[in-house]
Amino acid sequence: MQDMSFYKNKKVLITGHTGFKGSWMCQLLLMAGADITGYALSPPTQPCLFDICQLSSQINSITGDVRDLAHLKETFDSVRPEIVIHMAAQPLVRESYQNPVYTYDTNVMGTVNVLECVRTSSCVRSFLNVTTDKVYRNREWEWGYRENEELNGFDPYSNSKSCSELVTSCYQNSFFENSDTAISTARAGNVIGGGDFASDRIIPDCIRAAQAGADIIVRNPYSTRPYEHVLEPVAAYLKIAQAQYEDKAFAGSYNVGPDEASCLTTGELVTLFCRKWNQAAGTSITWTNKYDGGPHEANFLKLDCSKLKKTFGWLPRWHVETAIEKTVEWFQVYFAKGDVPACMQKQISEFCGYTPAG
Repeated sequence: MQDMSFYKNKKVLITGHTGFKGSWMCQLLLMAGADITGYALSPPTQPCLFDICQLSSQINSITGDVRDLAHLKETFDSVRPEIVIHMAAQPLVRESYQNPVYTYDTNVMGTVNVLECVRTSSCVRSFLNVTTDKVYRNREWEWGYRENEELNGFDPYSNSKSCSELVTSCYQNSFFENSDTAISTARAGNVIGGGDFASDRIIPDCIRAAQAGADIIVRNPYSTRPYEHVLEPVAAYLKIAQAQYEDKAFAGSYNVGPDEASCLTTGELVTLFCRKWNQAAGTSITWTNKYDGGPHEANFLKLDCSKLKKTFGWLPRWHVETAIEKTVEWFQVYFAKGDVPACMQKQISEFCGYTPAG
């Protein structure tokens, strides 16, 4: 159970709010009664969760690029947020190989710009930089990486997020050590859930194939990843942001990932998806192994979340099987042209154990 009453009427600025994870965070914070401003480029996919939920009419949604420091500063000065959650990013590994300069520009200088706005603001009490489990130098260990492990991602995306972590650490040491502003980073595993339409991600690929009645193509079924429902990290981010707002001693870096049982190979995940989809839709889809010899990606990646658990008494709520069930449920509602926001509110209430703020 997670008490979200803290966020009622709090001024929260979210960068990257039009993305998959950002849209779920907006929906959760709306239910909590927060005063939300989003700053992001136009939604990154078509269709997109942000538009499906008509979130632009429910929050203060500003179209902007985190690389544009002047516009970002204008937004901070106008909104005067108390809490800033930075999620704007170029988030795809394969895209980062094709456009490394844009990836570094967005993920590194974008972070510099957001932190600069926080530094020159007198209103921000809590800042959280959302990065990724891929920030660590991957040694293909069978055990989870801890927050004090070396940061040195291999590919341009992962490495740019490692740099974003270092930028955050530098700003913390240089500018926020003696201030009232608390600074943290959160490193989350692979997220799944309803409304993810991204290209080159396994669950959206599964959904597209299933809807077309085609076999799912899996390019690397043997890589192991920590899979979690999108509400797991979103709720954890909000818990960290609240805790350090109330007590700066909670500031730091935190891994956010599932337990061992939810760390699956891609093949195991897709097999689970096929079973859940076929049960819900009465179909018989399956998957095909077509390794394409693509760019380097880590084969084995897990997180040690002991710090988050010990600090906040936090535990993952939904096993990966439940996460897949909730994902399938969302897409079944969507394809049936049902009430998607109601489905999301239901899932949020089930996850957090609360009803919308009055």
